[in-house]
Amino acid sequence: MQGDYVIGGLFPLGLTEDTELGNRTQPQTTKCTRFSSHGLIWALAVKMAVEEINRASTLLPGLRLGYDLFDTCSEPVVAMKPSLMFMAKAGGHGVAAYCDYTRYQPRVLAVVGPHSSELAFVTGKLFGFFLMPQVSYGAGVDLLSDRETFPSFFRTVPSDRVQVAAVVELLQELRWSWVAALGSDDTSGRQGLRLFSSLASAQGICIAYEGLVPLPPHVQPGALLGLLSHVSRAGVQVVVLFSSAHAARTLFSYSIHCGLSPKVWVASEAWLTSDLVMTLPGMAQVGTVLGFLQRGTPMPAFTSYVQTRLALAADPAFCASLDAEQPGLDEHVLGPRCPQCDHITLENLSASLLHPQTFAAYAAVYGIAQALHNTLLCTASGCPVREPVRPWQLLENMYNLSFRAHDQALRFDTSGNVDMHYDLKLWVWQDQTPELRTVGTFDGHLQLLSSQMWWHTPRNEKPVSQCSRKCKKGQVRRVKGFHSCCYDCVDCKAGSYLRNPEDLFCTPCDQDKWSPARSLHCFPRRPRFLAWEEPAVLLLLALLGLTLGLVLAALGLFVRHRDSPLVLASGGLRACFGLACLGLVCLSVLLFPGQPGHASCLAQQPLLHLPLTGCLSTLLLQAAEIFTESELPPSWAGQLRGHLQGPWAWLVMLFAMLVEVALCAWYLVAFPPEVVTDWQVLPTEALVHCRVRSWVSFGLVHATNVMLASLCFLGTFLVQTRPGCYNGARGLTFAMLAYFVTWVSFVPLLANVHMAYQPAVQMGAILLCALGILVTFHLPRCYLLLWRPECNTPEFFLGGGSGGARGRGGSGDEEETQRKNE
Repeated sequence: MQGDYVIGGLFPLGLTEDTELGNRTQPQTTKCTRFSSHGLIWALAVKMAVEEINRASTLLPGLRLGYDLFDTCSEPVVAMKPSLMFMAKAGGHGVAAYCDYTRYQPRVLAVVGPHSSELAFVTGKLFGFFLMPQVSYGAGVDLLSDRETFPSFFRTVPSDRVQVAAVVELLQELRWSWVAALGSDDTSGRQGLRLFSSLASAQGICIAYEGLVPLPPHVQPGALLGLLSHVSRAGVQVVVLFSSAHAARTLFSYSIHCGLSPKVWVASEAWLTSDLVMTLPGMAQVGTVLGFLQRGTPMPAFTSYVQTRLALAADPAFCASLDAEQPGLDEHVLGPRCPQCDHITLENLSASLLHPQTFAAYAAVYGIAQALHNTLLCTASGCPVREPVRPWQLLENMYNLSFRAHDQALRFDTSGNVDMHYDLKLWVWQDQTPELRTVGTFDGHLQLLSSQMWWHTPRNEKPVSQCSRKCKKGQVRRVKGFHSCCYDCVDCKAGSYLRNPEDLFCTPCDQDKWSPARSLHCFPRRPRFLAWEEPAVLLLLALLGLTLGLVLAALGLFVRHRDSPLVLASGGLRACFGLACLGLVCLSVLLFPGQPGHASCLAQQPLLHLPLTGCLSTLLLQAAEIFTESELPPSWAGQLRGHLQGPWAWLVMLFAMLVEVALCAWYLVAFPPEVVTDWQVLPTEALVHCRVRSWVSFGLVHATNVMLASLCFLGTFLVQTRPGCYNGARGLTFAMLAYFVTWVSFVPLLANVHMAYQPAVQMGAILLCALGILVTFHLPRCYLLLWRPECNTPEFFLGGGSGGARGRGGSGDEEETQRKNE
């Protein structure tokens, strides 16, 4: 149709036989032997848009648009002829050669089409050289957005990047992480595979096998069978296929022939709605087919428009009038018109009327018209008169262009793309052909209609396509092989947790927190120390009560019978002092239970060893008296006896305690114990305890007591007691044995027991030591005081008469008391 400005159109009105182009030996005209209903519908959508614009008075008032619509046969070699015709100088058939095409006026102002990326790669570079605006209604390959290679390319469909992103989100939503990816061996298929591979790997989806499907007629059966064999051996249940309709038909033909097990096929838009694939015999056996299809805008008036145009085409008179208006119609250049187009009925086109690319073709015309409106500076009253607009001038006003088509707002971005939404379509077989059922939408985020899904599996269960099972909570993936989707599940150990389900390593807990195995969180550690209510502490406190009760009972008896020969022979007041010190030793265990503090840690050892030194020093003096009386000559014994009694004895005790005070002071100053919190020794708690900074200094604090006990033991071990007298040496020997056994056993026990129970071990050692001394030395004397009073005589304990009694008194008061008794 003629007009002030003409828009060119490229549509797949026909299809060639698969083998025709491969057998060409001369560049003769290619005949399209089959009819494509989609192409005719898209051409009629462009025609309707042009007629609407010409009737309206808003976009181009006073101007008339024309169109030249040609068939591409879906083949690049066929599409080149009309493309060259578009670039021919207005009024002619040839493309003139100029150094500068600024003033060049081609036959058309802009081009709508072609429908596929494969054709757009060919025509886009040609039109790009002349800066001829080209608006495709179906080419989605992302590479076409490259402004350096295709400066004049626009499209009213989204880029394949959006479709691939939708496919990746679909795989994620359905938890298909182990897939095969195939693409036709052309630019569109290779670009789709490359884009899918990069986006899928970024989202943790593994491609088990990636291959290219050869294009007809260059199909080698061995190559296709090998490709299908790789898919089968990969063990995938999902195959993503970016392919042209011809390559997809070839692949499925061989797939059906060789009996490939049914799978889920995620289709690209290029073959999802293709009759070539849908009508292939046996397609119902391949499994589940689903894919994303651009969401079209309903055009209610379009069906009646198509019906009207088909009725006119069937009228011979109308066709004769067209031939008279447009004689020749370039048939001598481009070949005869579509021979089948004059015999099409609405029933032949019913399946194509709702195709989403119909609106895309319709909107392309409105985009060009809006750009022309802006270039001519048209108003509601008309467009200013000026010289004809050239394609490169129109192109300047198409970048970032906003326009409306059928009351829908659209906009070309800087890359020439528009923002359109997708519907997820599922093939549902009805008799011999599938019906496209909408099972989801994608507008930047996928929304599935799970109730509408249908799977090829038994009981309609969703297929599982994973290399490894999903790890359970608290497990991380240990990748095996080359694919991140193939892994072993490893439990997070105690003390670590899984912070994010996608993490490959467990995250250690902070030192003040803990976690069990396979945990998702860490928990705060509770402070742990030797609590008062623990059973071990309660048992030790009971032992303390028993021991302390016995000590106090013995002390009471000794004080009550302080003037008796038995108490005097035991040291008199020194024996009472020793029992008092033994009671303080018992009370020192109260410093160990409860939460440790700085003061309690510092006081534990001094308050234990100082009373113990006082107790052992009294026993040492008792042992020295026994040794002097039994083992030394009488002359020596008489001289030494005076030094072991009275003030000298107290000076010895004071000296021993001063030595212990010095050792304890050095211990507290040089290596003071400190309260520490150990986060490692307990799995779920933080152990708060008194840490000994130097075990050598800790041992030296025991040195005085060890020395006193050793001297006491050596002084009484082999002493022979006089016949008929009380054997005090034996009690002292067993008391020192109890001391050594207790503290020697304490060393390995403390080294091997858990740190949390070391305070309990010290408490037990202290009480056993005190109880051992009490039982072996003091309690036998208490027994004699209570139940054997007849033995409480000077002869039995002091070994002689008054002189002996006087000589062994502990002090002047004791001697006076002895004389009264005599």
